[in-house]
Amino acid sequence: MNKAFVKEDSGDDDDDLDAGAPEIPAGTKNYITPAGYRRLKDELLDLIDNQRPEVVKIVSWAASNGDRSENGDYIYGKRRLREIDRRIRFLTKRLDNAEVVDTRRQENVDQVFFGAEVTYADGKGDEHTIMIVGIDEVDLDRGRVSWISPMARAITKAKVGDTVPLRTPAGLEQIEILDVHYPPSE
Repeated sequence: MNKAFVKEDSGDDDDDLDAGAPEIPAGTKNYITPAGYRRLKDELLDLIDNQRPEVVKIVSWAASNGDRSENGDYIYGKRRLREIDRRIRFLTKRLDNAEVVDTRRQENVDQVFFGAEVTYADGKGDEHTIMIVGIDEVDLDRGRVSWISPMARAITKAKVGDTVPLRTPAGLEQIEILDVHYPPSE
């Protein structure tokens, strides 16, 4: 088939470094916990040292087999290589802009700031525990929320016993801060 009729993504679009990743608000730093930084760094090193060389080997082998237009190993290998390179650029950019926040140096341990683990009661009296982390560390199943989330913004600078308003889709809800502590880095 003529290439003029095939639209293939070049993968060079830096605006779409990682389609599902949240954007860092303009003019702010990419705050991240030491454990989150290590996870991103480990992923980057795995991509560079293990995954990319393996795919390059496959693509080289497939290219040496001749006709590339119908060579699945070559076509899908090149596509995978573009995905890996896109992820490497994304991780490199995020790590370059990262501001690692070590909670062990937090002086106001009675107030909610980045890295705090907070237990709160919602309007119904149900207790929930969350930890405020970087945007690349969000895991709602484990109670990890981003520092830019509405919840984190509502409770930042609150102390134990404070009642703060939280804007939800259902309206304004009052939540009470029951406990604040800073766990050691993972």
